Amino acid sequence: MNACAARVAAVLSLSLSVAAVFAAEPVLPQTGAYEVRDAWRQPIAPVRIADHTWYIGTEGLSAVLIDTPQGAVLIDGGMPQAADMLLARMRTLGVTPERLRWILLSHAHADHAGPTAKVKRATGARIAANAESAAMLARGGTDDIHFGDDITFPPAQVDRFLQDEEVVRVGDIALTGHFTPGHTPGSTSWTWTDTRDGKPLRIAYVDSLSAPGYALIDNARFPRIVDTYRRTFDTVRALPCDVLLTPHPDASGWTPADAANPHPKAMTCRAYADGAQANFDAELAKQRAAKK
Repeated sequence: MNACAARVAAVLSLSLSVAAVFAAEPVLPQTGAYEVRDAWRQPIAPVRIADHTWYIGTEGLSAVLIDTPQGAVLIDGGMPQAADMLLARMRTLGVTPERLRWILLSHAHADHAGPTAKVKRATGARIAANAESAAMLARGGTDDIHFGDDITFPPAQVDRFLQDEEVVRVGDIALTGHFTPGHTPGSTSWTWTDTRDGKPLRIAYVDSLSAPGYALIDNARFPRIVDTYRRTFDTVRALPCDVLLTPHPDASGWTPADAANPHPKAMTCRAYADGAQANFDAELAKQRAAKK
């Protein structure tokens, strides 16, 4: 067996053994303050996406771990009650708490930033986010421009304030943060290049592009919401994107609980943006008609 074949066999063996360890885990509890669907709380086995990149979230909420010899990065975490699960997943994959160097986010809503504070305390990792997300994290989700104080989470303090297209590096992996505001004012998408089967693989973790129940006309808290979304759709279309991941995996065609075929309906960044814009335009037309 040559070196390449041996490495592929080792990766497959690890993935299968990890899946066996985490078979049929019980669903995480509700927070008590509000309830979310079971899939968002259902642990699944980690899924290997590339040589250094793992999906370690639940069935319905993404958490992505990038592990390098020089340290690891976590992007998003799901609900607040997922913190212990994430720490256990990392240990299983050989990432001890002190090896986690950075916590990055798509946006500061409870279903993605919920466990950030606890994971930071447990690991000593630093949080990197833009100023808008930093403000939301510090408030623990209170005074949300769309949801008010309805969906809160433990607050966390940001250590590094990011500019648009700033790079966070760990080892040979360089993660670029692209500001894609709309779903929240601080929404951020992340791109990096990993390897798979001996070839470079450009991964894009693109933030949610939906506007669930948002006022798109005469929104006093977000006056230029329509223009902001349109700029974000254009940004997402242009991202380097061999593999697309999203905070809600089903939004980009992922079924992470299916270890044998986790990406049965693979989607490009362009297709993701086009679909989101079509939904946005339909909702905008509906709200304009209602104003007449």
